[in-house]
Formats: sequence, structure tokens, C-alpha cells
Amino acid sequence: MDYPVNRDVNNPPPEKIDATAPRQSFTEQLSAFFRRNLYWFLVAGFVLLLLQDIFGTHGVLAMRRSQAEARKIQQEINQLDRENKKLQDHVKDLKTDPSTMECIAREDFGLARPGELIFKTQPRPADPTHPATSQGCSALKP
Repeated sequence: MDYPVNRDVNNPPPEKIDATAPRQSFTEQLSAFFRRNLYWFLVAGFVLLLLQDIFGTHGVLAMRRSQAEARKIQQEINQLDRENKKLQDHVKDLKTDPSTMECIAREDFGLARPGELIFKTQPRPADPTHPATSQGCSALKP
């Protein structure tokens, strides 16, 4: 008894391989492989470029670190500029302001005007409940 062969309509029977058919060269096979998978190569390349742009040495994260460092350095520069300006003003006062020169002469060198007497006393130990009231020459500065 012959049973009917159950053939799937969607899957035709495999073709027989013809041994006499011309074989594809390696370059033709490679070219066909790249054409078949071009989409996936482009997706993989795009993902690699995206990762490089985010995590690379010149990526977004590195740029943010550099910007934070630049802000910190700019703050240090501004603080040093303010300090430099204060020191320049102090030098100007030392050269031109007679009261500043007199204060330095009295405090640091122990000089006095003619007819004045200087009494030197020992400083008291620091008392945390009573802060020192004398600030020396710095008290003259506004």
C-alpha cells in the first residue's frame, strides 16, 4: 500500500546539489556575507561609536570632569586675585600712608615719638572667655 507523502507547502523539497555548478570564490562569498549582514554591522558600529562618545577619553564623562576641574581652578584663581589685591593695597599703604608706617614702627620696632615712654608688659595667657581686644596695626585698616 502506498501512503501519500506528506509534503509541506511552505517548505519545498530540498534541491539537489549539482556538483557541476560553478563554485563561488572566497571574495564572492565574503561579499554576499557582508550584504546579508550589513544592517547588523551598521548597528554594531553605531553602538561602538556611542560607547566611545560617552565613555571614551574625550567623551561626555571626561568633558564633565574637565569642566568641573576648570570651575575649581577658576575659583582658586579668583580667590588668589582677591588675596593679591589685598596685598597690593597693603603694600601701597605701607609706602604712602603715614599712620600705617607709624603703626609698623611702633609695633614691630618698638619706636616712639620724642618724649614718649614705652612700657613693655608680658602678654596674658589666652583666656577663651575674654577674646583679645588689641589687634595691633590691623585695627587701623578699615
